[in-house]
Formats: sequence, structure tokens, C-alpha cells
Amino acid sequence: MIEVKSLTKQFGNHLAVDKISFTAKKGEILGFLGPNGAGKSTTMRMITGFFPPTDGTVVIGGSDIQTQSIAARKKIGYLPENAPVYPDMTVSSYLDFCAEIRGFSGSKKTKRVSETLERCFLTNVRNQPVNTLSKGYKQRVCFAQSILHDPEYLILDEPTDGLDPNQKHEVRLMIREMSATKAIIFSTHILDEVDAVCSRAMIISDGKVVADDTPDGLRRRSAFHGAVVMNVQGNAGSGWDGLFTGVEGIKNVSVVDEDGDRATLRIFPENPEASVVDHIIAVTGQKGVTFSSVFVEQGRLDDVFRDITTSKGEA
Repeated sequence: MIEVKSLTKQFGNHLAVDKISFTAKKGEILGFLGPNGAGKSTTMRMITGFFPPTDGTVVIGGSDIQTQSIAARKKIGYLPENAPVYPDMTVSSYLDFCAEIRGFSGSKKTKRVSETLERCFLTNVRNQPVNTLSKGYKQRVCFAQSILHDPEYLILDEPTDGLDPNQKHEVRLMIREMSATKAIIFSTHILDEVDAVCSRAMIISDGKVVADDTPDGLRRRSAFHGAVVMNVQGNAGSGWDGLFTGVEGIKNVSVVDEDGDRATLRIFPENPEASVVDHIIAVTGQKGVTFSSVFVEQGRLDDVFRDITTSKGEA
């Protein structure tokens, strides 16, 4: 596993990362989230040995990144931010160079480069200089070098940055497939990535961990988790917001939209985990109101993210 132990980084008077600790095990994709300036990239750089920590350490598969740096880094595949590659090299020669650095030679090197080109959908641009590629292709080239040596641990900093929707889908599929045998830390500020890829999500703010949970667990913290959204039609009498006044199990109702005898309501149950849809449907029928659609909200990651990172509440 990857063990991060009280990792701290200070730049002059600025405390960028403040005693972060966590573990990431094989078979797990850990989404590392936070607003800009939260300390995500700085943490990634310390985990990979690129930055020395001010305090604390990281153990990669039993090897300390500071005292056993070479042994630790051999086990890591690292995709840094902004796809740093040699622009004058062709895609194929760049990956060939990376493979040689990783200790491959001869037919084994040729086979590994060819397999990686195909896996990352780069075969059609293999002979192009990197500086002629689009941002999305450059990102794929950098991703290719990170998986070239089939590392046990992957550290990916914004791996889908600059990719179009189809390319994002391809990269997400690759990451999910590789997670069966690897521990993967996946830094992103895009909340859709969490649902699409991650089995666990950690949020940092001002250099501190403020949440660590599954995506579903984070959604349950949303104020909208368990709310029932219903499109209704009929005579609301005293008003749509009073339709469920005094009804057992219902905390309150908000009117999302209203147009004459039609409305969209958001109904908040007393217990968000309770199943109240049948009860709500029965009440509308008793009051002479019909409905055209109903669904239960699972919660919104963007609301949870915004609440956690602005309130700075510890999780």
C-alpha cells in the first residue's frame, strides 16, 4: 500500500500541506479532491519524491520515499500536472527513451513501447514530434510513460485534463481496469471524475484533509440526499408548500417551480434514509393532486464539496 504519514510542506511562511495522513491500498482508486491552491499537487509531488517534505514521510510498498528513494520510485508511475514531455522527440522515441530509463532493452523494450502505444491509442501519431500534437494527445503521451513499466502504484495528477469526452472515457476505462492490481491516487478538481472512476474520495482544503469517504458516503452528507422531487398538478388549496403540512415523516417542502395548477416540489423527509415515496404518492392522491413524475435525490457532490471546503469542518 501507499502510506502517507503526517506529510507536511512549508514554503517560507506558507504552510501548503499540514500533517496529511492516509493509506491507499491495491484495488483502490483514491480520488484526491480540493479547490485550487488546496495542496493537491504539492502532496502528489512529495508522495513521488519530487519534493522533499518539511516533515513526515511516505512509504511506497514498504520503501520509504526519503531513505529508500530509488526503491520507492521504481514502484511508482507518475503523471505530473501539465504533461511535461520532450517536445522535439517523436512519440515513439520519447517512450523508447522512457523505457530505457526504466531498465528495458532489446526486444522487451520494443514490445513494451508498442503495447503502450496501442493501449493509450497513440499508434496513429507514433512518428509525430510531440510539439505537433494537441493538448489531449500530449496528455496521453505523458499518461503512457506513467504506465509503461507496469508500476504497482499510480499517482495521476489531473490525468484527463485537456481530453475530449471520448478520450476521457477511454482513460477512465484504462484506470478502472488497472485498479484491480494497483493502488491509484487520482488528483482532480472535476467532481464527475469521482463518480466515473473513484472508489474512495478524499477532500483537502488549506492543506488539510477535511473529508475521506466513498462517493456515496459523501453524497449522503448533501442537504438534498433523500429528498423526493415530484411534478404535480391539481388544486393546491392553501398553496403547494402547505400540501404536506402535518404529514407524518415529512420535514418540509420547497416549491422548485410553479406554473398555474402545475408545480415541481422538493419534499424533505424527516429521515433521509427512509423510503417515503409510496407515502407521498398516497397523500397526493388523498388531496386530489396528481403527479407526472417522482424521483429520490441521491445527493449532490458539488454541494458537499462547496460546504466542506468553505466551512473547513473536519470530517
